[in-house]
Amino acid sequence: MCFRTLPLCHRGLAIVRLVKFRVLGPVSAWGSGGRIPVGGPRQQCVLGTLLVELGKEVTAERLTELLWGEDPPRTSRSIIHVQISHLRRAFPSLIQTSAGGYVAVADPDDVDLHRFRRLVGAAHASADLAAAYSLWDEALSVWEGRPFSGIGSDRLWYALCLPLIEEHWNALTSWAESAFELGRYGTIAERLTSTVYEEPLRERLSFLLIAALYRNGDRAAAMSAYHSLRERLADELGVDPGPEIVALYQEMLSEPDRQEAPQPPVQRPRAALGTGEPVRNDLPRDIPDFAGREADLAWLLDVAADDSDQAVVRVVTGPGGAGKTTLAVHAAHRLAARYPDGVLFIDLYGFAVEREPLSAAAALGRLLRAIGVEPDAVPDSTDERAALWRALLAGRRTLIVLDNAVGFNQVDPLLAATPGSLTLITTRHDLPGLNGVGHLSLGMLDESAAVALFTAVIGADRVAGEEDAALAVARLCGGLPLALRIVAGRMATRPRWTFAHAARRLSEEHLRMRELEADGRSVRAIFELSFQTLTGPQREVFLTLGMMIGSSIDLYGAAALLDMRPDDADDAVQELVSVCLIEEKGVDLYRFHDLLGVYARERALAELPAGTVADARRRLSGHYLATAQRASDWLGWRRHEDAADRTPDSRYDDDPVPNRDRAISWFDTHQQNLASVVDHFAEHDDSERAWRMADSLWRYYAFNGQTDLWYATHEKALAASRAQSNDIGRAVTLVGLGIANCLSGRFALAVRNLQEARRVFVGVGDREGEIRVLANLGMVYEREGRFRDALDVLGEVVEHSVATGDRLLETQHRANLAMLFQVQGDTAQTVTNCEIVLDTGGDERYAEHWALASRTLGEIKGAQGEAAESLRHLEYALVLFDRLGNQTGEIYTRNSIAVTLRESGDLDAAIEAHRYALELGEKTAQHSADAQIRNALAATYERAGRVSDARSSYEHALRLAHERGERYAEAAARFGLALLPDTGAADAAALLTRAAETFAALGVPEADRARAELDRRTVSS
Repeated sequence: MCFRTLPLCHRGLAIVRLVKFRVLGPVSAWGSGGRIPVGGPRQQCVLGTLLVELGKEVTAERLTELLWGEDPPRTSRSIIHVQISHLRRAFPSLIQTSAGGYVAVADPDDVDLHRFRRLVGAAHASADLAAAYSLWDEALSVWEGRPFSGIGSDRLWYALCLPLIEEHWNALTSWAESAFELGRYGTIAERLTSTVYEEPLRERLSFLLIAALYRNGDRAAAMSAYHSLRERLADELGVDPGPEIVALYQEMLSEPDRQEAPQPPVQRPRAALGTGEPVRNDLPRDIPDFAGREADLAWLLDVAADDSDQAVVRVVTGPGGAGKTTLAVHAAHRLAARYPDGVLFIDLYGFAVEREPLSAAAALGRLLRAIGVEPDAVPDSTDERAALWRALLAGRRTLIVLDNAVGFNQVDPLLAATPGSLTLITTRHDLPGLNGVGHLSLGMLDESAAVALFTAVIGADRVAGEEDAALAVARLCGGLPLALRIVAGRMATRPRWTFAHAARRLSEEHLRMRELEADGRSVRAIFELSFQTLTGPQREVFLTLGMMIGSSIDLYGAAALLDMRPDDADDAVQELVSVCLIEEKGVDLYRFHDLLGVYARERALAELPAGTVADARRRLSGHYLATAQRASDWLGWRRHEDAADRTPDSRYDDDPVPNRDRAISWFDTHQQNLASVVDHFAEHDDSERAWRMADSLWRYYAFNGQTDLWYATHEKALAASRAQSNDIGRAVTLVGLGIANCLSGRFALAVRNLQEARRVFVGVGDREGEIRVLANLGMVYEREGRFRDALDVLGEVVEHSVATGDRLLETQHRANLAMLFQVQGDTAQTVTNCEIVLDTGGDERYAEHWALASRTLGEIKGAQGEAAESLRHLEYALVLFDRLGNQTGEIYTRNSIAVTLRESGDLDAAIEAHRYALELGEKTAQHSADAQIRNALAATYERAGRVSDARSSYEHALRLAHERGERYAEAAARFGLALLPDTGAADAAALLTRAAETFAALGVPEADRARAELDRRTVSS
């Protein structure tokens, strides 16, 4: 391998190249001294991806997708930052930061893939056959194995590796073709024999190998290669070799000395259906204002255009009112020209008032008469009718719409058996017995599609003038097309109606069904038809599910509500799924369509005994409370639990939350339902269970920034506890509200909440409750910058924990003490407390304390210039916070990583890491770290010479800190602004004076730095 040094200019920078890179095989780098380490699999994947996209931007999101597929860890962005930083140290000029990601900059000839592509392009362009052959040969020699060998995700394989491998096969095929033209049959046989055996599906290469063997005089080997290929294709795919190879084989059999290309098959002309009769088209009228189902329509049109060797059948399923018939008829009108032998439509009456579904025999009789069979010639039996029907359709292009099918036995005899026909079936049932058909399940229209439907029916002007109100109407209709069309139809005939008026009429749930009736069309009637098809037990299940608390229910909740074992409940609910009366949102997760839920609740309350309803909801709410408490225990120890907490209100051995990941997933799924359960308990004067449920939820809400639900559940529980004089419930709920107010920046209110809780705990003699209050007061004081007060209360908490032997409580607040000592500049105490925490053994309950101590140690090491050690601690903290689902901890840790990257000199990566921490805070609605992050980002901008950006970031931090009462962050922003080079002397002096005063009041070492800088400027002036 030849190495050379050559300056390459890119964006005005001179880059010295001493390295060659490989991705066509294991990702590697080679310098004049030999192989250069490129890190572990993740780092290799990042490097390889950038090299494949040489000179093009690769986003962090793209790298995340290629590394982890659809399930990346929350720490993915930081991991990528670290990998990029390491690669930059190894290859200083290779990677540049772009507006949206990263760009690799190198000479294409120094990357094997791009050298290969250059040679391929030259071979294609060459008019000299021998020269082209040599170029193909050289291009193939660049390859050393499977691209990205041994690394990456399935997504990497499909997105990058497979396309590269296809490039290799194309090149190999072109090489073989040029070699064949040059008469190098032996060379082809040597190179392709093992390749074709390993890849029998590459039929062009198989053809070239067999032909080369034959031309080379080795007819027996050629025949053997053919038979081997045929056997492999038959075993693996159940098919024969293609016509090109078969023709070659026939030539070898009949005339061993000749080889000619076989002729293509000739297609026979198509006969018309019927004799002299006009082409039949039975389709109902198409609606002129079709809208909202464009993607579904495109799917039907696309699959219908496919030239299949079988009859094409497509099944459109969905609940009543979803627009199945409208879509099928509209698609059939669009497709009619492709089916010149007839377009037939038949209503099978699967769901009709006072009318039995059409039998298969009756349907076949109608269809046969429709295509010209005389009534006397229609056979008597169903089987004979089906046989005649299929025989008459053979060789014809016919489109058949089977509307409102009720089951497999009804439609199966009606299906064509030979190519050329298309059958569209609409049904509310699954029809699982149909094999080899395409299924399209219609859901509800989303908001944009609903507005498009309104626009099509009543005009763009009326919709544009009230877009928000139109969206409200769409939501109240739940996106059900029938409901949307009823509202739109009314508004079209009532020009004075507004969407706001329609929304008001629909807003009363008990009147909504009445509003959705017009001209014989009724949402209630559509639902009633589906309900009447149910058996007695199915109706009971439907009505009982209508009493669910919240908008969805999982299998365990359904089992509790129905008073069944989970496997029995699964069978019962799946029966309703199969007839489109309840939706399966995910595995074992169900919901009613909004309007269908209203119908189910109304009917349940009217038909089920009051005691039955109460018992069902008691079982479900008890299940939610017991499961929430167990799930909460995976997120952190609840201080106020007792024996009542530990007894699950369930008859089942299966636990839906057996580990932390499942607990978080369960909360993710049920967060809205659980808030509804708190409402349910409060409305039924059950303050005890209301506060216990609220106390089980706040940790999850805290980790995920769900402050709205946090406030709603706790305020409801607090009101119930006050109303029933439940002192413990009131105090515990006040603690939860205090934490919520602290994280939202409402520090004064947080202190009032916690002090009231403390008085209650003292009054009832609950020392553990009082200690919990003190611990949270310490957190509030720290955010306010009252560091001495925070040290006092946390010191009392640690003393109590040591005296009582509460190791868990001790480690938790030693980690908090370490942060406070860090702010005050006491490095020795900081490190001592961190090491005590990290040296403590224990179970998963200690993980959050370890994460906090690791982050603090990482920050200390970063400030001491030990970047590698700092990143080690911070990455460990990030892994723990990710495992815990603690997004607040993740945000702070990502910012700490950014600071370490800045101090190590990697400013581009540091800026991106700061920004990502802010993005994560915005995404999760957690803004407690915003001012701190913006101050740190400003310092990084200043280090990078971006003074204007630094000023903007400091000013933003100053506004945030002032609004939230974060005195330390406010003083830090003033100090940073004062030090910017474009700050005037007078302004700088005023900023330094204010900063020094605040720092001194807080008792932090920055006070000395601010005074010293102020004195220096005073002397120099």
